[in-house]
Amino acid sequence: MAYPATRADAVVDTLHGQQVADPYRWLENEKSPEVQAWMKAQDALARDAIDKMPGRDALAKRFKDLFYVDSVSAPARRGQRYFFMRTHKDKEKAIVYWRDGESGPEKVLLDPNGWSKDGTVSLGTWAPSWDGKRVVFAQKPNAADEAVLHVMDVASGEWSKVDVIEGAKYAQPSWTPDGKGFYYEWLPTAPSIPVDARPGYTTLKFHVLGQDPKNDVVVHERTGDPTTFLQGELSRDGKYLFVSILRGWSENDVYWKHPGDKDWRLLVKGKGAKYNVFSWKDRFYVVTDEGAPRQRVFGVDPKKPERANWKELVPEDPKASLGGVSLVGGHLALEYLKDATTELRITTLEGRPVRTVQLPGVGAASNLAGLEDQDDAYFAFSSFTTPRQVYKTSVASGKVDLWAKVEVPMDPDAYAVEQVFYPSKDGTRVPMFLVYKKGLKKDGTAPTLLYGYGGFFVSMQPTFRASILPWLDAGGIYAVANLRGGGEYGTAWHDAGKGANKQNVFDDFTGAAEFLAKQKYTQPKKLAIYGGSNGGLLVGAAMTQRPELFGAVVCGVPLLDMVRYHLFGSGRTWVPEYGSAEDAAQFKTLYAYSPYHHVRQDVRYPALLMMASDHDDRVDPMHARKFVAAVQNAKGNQAATLLRIEANAGHGGADQVAKAIESSADMYAFLFQALGVARPEGEVAAEGR
Repeated sequence: MAYPATRADAVVDTLHGQQVADPYRWLENEKSPEVQAWMKAQDALARDAIDKMPGRDALAKRFKDLFYVDSVSAPARRGQRYFFMRTHKDKEKAIVYWRDGESGPEKVLLDPNGWSKDGTVSLGTWAPSWDGKRVVFAQKPNAADEAVLHVMDVASGEWSKVDVIEGAKYAQPSWTPDGKGFYYEWLPTAPSIPVDARPGYTTLKFHVLGQDPKNDVVVHERTGDPTTFLQGELSRDGKYLFVSILRGWSENDVYWKHPGDKDWRLLVKGKGAKYNVFSWKDRFYVVTDEGAPRQRVFGVDPKKPERANWKELVPEDPKASLGGVSLVGGHLALEYLKDATTELRITTLEGRPVRTVQLPGVGAASNLAGLEDQDDAYFAFSSFTTPRQVYKTSVASGKVDLWAKVEVPMDPDAYAVEQVFYPSKDGTRVPMFLVYKKGLKKDGTAPTLLYGYGGFFVSMQPTFRASILPWLDAGGIYAVANLRGGGEYGTAWHDAGKGANKQNVFDDFTGAAEFLAKQKYTQPKKLAIYGGSNGGLLVGAAMTQRPELFGAVVCGVPLLDMVRYHLFGSGRTWVPEYGSAEDAAQFKTLYAYSPYHHVRQDVRYPALLMMASDHDDRVDPMHARKFVAAVQNAKGNQAATLLRIEANAGHGGADQVAKAIESSADMYAFLFQALGVARPEGEVAAEGR
């Protein structure tokens, strides 16, 4: 292809005695007119090429039918009011509604569809007060992480002109019981603070409604450490205020005090362990992996909070990994994973088993959502072949009823789901889900899309994904590998895929590819891989380490320059997960797998579609730009390398359905073309748009 011209500079750093070439460093400066012109040319090339691909319009039409659907979330009760979200077949963004009572008439609360003419202003976090009279919510320009908090009166729908708070990138507001104020995490927006240092400036503040936010009291000072997160939460009864200082996704310290007290009290210092703490009726509940890689639950008397006085309520289950815990209807609701599928259990507050919640099948469910002193609770369920359903349950009786479901134009009985286990390079047994149309012949010819993530304790569960249906209908297989680095099997599984062990994740992924070929599901030229964010790093590493295993790669909003990642976006907060090139030993690990630094001139790489967002303030798009430049200019590479840039979009992309349709149609048109898949059914003869 005739790519836009990309100059290579003779930039070489010497780090810990190692010479590190960085010929495309100039592409880090997004504000440069030269870089802007390069981005515009790359995006135009990608979109023009994809527009001409056969089947692209048929895919867009199918995605329109699949994505524009009516749905409703589980409700949250506050006072006598119920709050929930709906999507509509004729709306681009979800709308927040409220009711007086569970069966009262629906009233619109927050409708982001009208917040901007071009749809670029999005709804972020939102939290009704405990009495249901007000809601605090975040507006996010370009669906980015940066946000502004607002307060609305629920009954009148009026927005406060005073309660407007900038610097809400990390804010998760926590209301006082009387609804007169809330605690929130605040991050200064001063341009003088370097981007990579900003997380260390996060403070916990308290806002009194009707007062100028500039006068909000700082309740907990900043840590000054950009590798940490600071999070605060007030108990529902307002008696206890907690602050957690997180160092990555593996350990944290917890402090607490009574609001109004001057000094914080240390509850626990996390040394290689993490603690999630909440309270009810003068008791702390602590969910932790301390001494229990699959987690357990303790009860703590705040009058005797010393570690020696903690009482174990729910011991570790050696066969299931405990995730979320909530207190609903006077019971503990516990969400477990068994081989990456959900199991919900109910116990008494002392940890005595009561029942396992009846789920409609094998799949992924959210934990019970409800109030500590109310019997009604709700949970969502889906599987690869079951669109999301919301169920209502009685904590006391165990009765489960369908409350709402999503209607999607599909036949769930047409597809099969299989869970397989395969050996990684070091012999570790790794699970993988496979989804395909019934009647699949294992002759090695099925086009296969392999997805993975492998990091930050994130578990890949068998949830419904409407976007894969056209792929399945064309005879394709969708595979999801549960790689190390995730949380599927608890802390040990995560630790085995982070820091110095990161290569295990890539070995698990390439092991999945080898298994799929060996078992005659597919073959390398029919196998594509896809991942985003940390999963973008995954596919970038797999592509540069084992290019012969794949026919195509889709890489979204990725990290790819692991030598300099910590200098951009939220990079320093990920140092506990990856390590930093500023440390000699960690640099050696990072440089050994950094995809950008391992693009070779003499290799033919798989076809690559890079999908970036222009307002990604979490993972800087410089990663995507530099990697694409390197691959396009590798002399031995002949396959297409395209850079598609989503405008007015953040790390999670744009939050408009029309944008999701365009993005998915482009991605799958690329995959159909790259793997030689037959055109989707119903495609019109005309190509392009």
